[in-house]
Amino acid sequence: MKKVLLSLSLLLLSASVTMAQKKHKHKDDAGDKPQLITNEKPYESTTTNATPAVASTLKAEDMAFADMTHDFGTVSEGPDATCEFTFKNMGKEPIVIQKAQPSCGCTVPQFSNEPVAPGATGVINVAYHTKGKPNAFTKTITVVSNAGTKVLTIKGNVEKAPTGSVPENVSMIKTN
Repeated sequence: MKKVLLSLSLLLLSASVTMAQKKHKHKDDAGDKPQLITNEKPYESTTTNATPAVASTLKAEDMAFADMTHDFGTVSEGPDATCEFTFKNMGKEPIVIQKAQPSCGCTVPQFSNEPVAPGATGVINVAYHTKGKPNAFTKTITVVSNAGTKVLTIKGNVEKAPTGSVPENVSMIKTN
């Protein structure tokens, strides 16, 4: 209990000091208008999720995909529809895929974090969850790497699975 009270006290003390620093006011150069002093710059975010840029001589065309669109045609509802996108590293340094962002949760890309050496081939596997999604679909996967950004597309038509139907050549037998 003492540890909890001590932790809360420290938290409150820290918050009080921070608020006092932000509320500290002084007169501006005109001499009559108070100004709020903070450590933050106006209109600038104080947090960032960006990964530091690594100097690269690679260009988007150095990540050469065999095809950037895959058409599944008509697939049955239920099992995942899967495909593979392959690319060749046409550059002079390894390509590292940083992320592959699908346009929705029904599309799942998988890729290796291992660098793809110059002249080597890399693969991005994509699965589309068809269950509960009858009808036509078009989805994208945005691939971000040190060679730039590429957008892959999958499309097709999911044929609705039959519900509760019995084939004509099967008879219904009632058992007690």
